[in-house]
Amino acid sequence: MGIVLETADPERAWNALRFGITAVENGHDVSVFLLGDGVEAEEITDDQFDVRDRMEAFVDAGGDLQACGTCLEIRNSEESEYCPMSTMSDLLEIVTASDRVLTIG
Repeated sequence: MGIVLETADPERAWNALRFGITAVENGHDVSVFLLGDGVEAEEITDDQFDVRDRMEAFVDAGGDLQACGTCLEIRNSEESEYCPMSTMSDLLEIVTASDRVLTIG
C-alpha cells in the first residue's frame, strides 16, 4: 500500500501515519511518501497531534517512509533518520508496486 502525504496539517498527517501503522500491524507492506508540504510533517509541533511520534512509530513498526528530495531542497531542509531523501523514481516505484495508493493532502 502506498500513502502519499501532501500536507503539513497536523491532524491529517497524524491520521495518515496512524492509518499506516494500523496497516503495517495488520500485515500490509506500507510506504509513505512525503510530497510538497508533506515534507514539513516531521517539523510539526502540535500539542494534540504528535506527528513526529507517529512517524517514528510507523518506521519502527516496519513501514517505509521517504521524502521528496526536491521538495526538501526547495524548503532548505535535509533528510533525517526517519525521512530519507528520495526521488520521483522512488515515488513511481511505490505507486506501481502498490495494490492501493491513498493520497492525503
